[in-house]
Amino acid sequence: MNKLDKILDKDKKQKILTICAKYGGYNVRIFGSYARGEATEKSDLDLLMDIKKGKSLLNRIALKQELEDFLGIKVDIAKPNNLHEIIKKQVLQEAIFL
Repeated sequence: MNKLDKILDKDKKQKILTICAKYGGYNVRIFGSYARGEATEKSDLDLLMDIKKGKSLLNRIALKQELEDFLGIKVDIAKPNNLHEIIKKQVLQEAIFL
């Protein structure tokens, strides 16, 4: 079982989606080294998601912290409309929906 399979385990997948929904996150996708199957022990988990309007920066920080506590690894969260145009196409192509 590779690292992506561990992240996409049915129970973990559901818990990740539940945590994201709690903070207004939806359309949750994995991108980066986990999506490409290149993750190492030092890799963080890159998540791409939409977040409901009106959610504060503190809300996103709490989301990140709860995900990191649950998964035991560093998590980075990006919103599609905040991606720089230089990387946006690649990120959207490699992103895997949970």
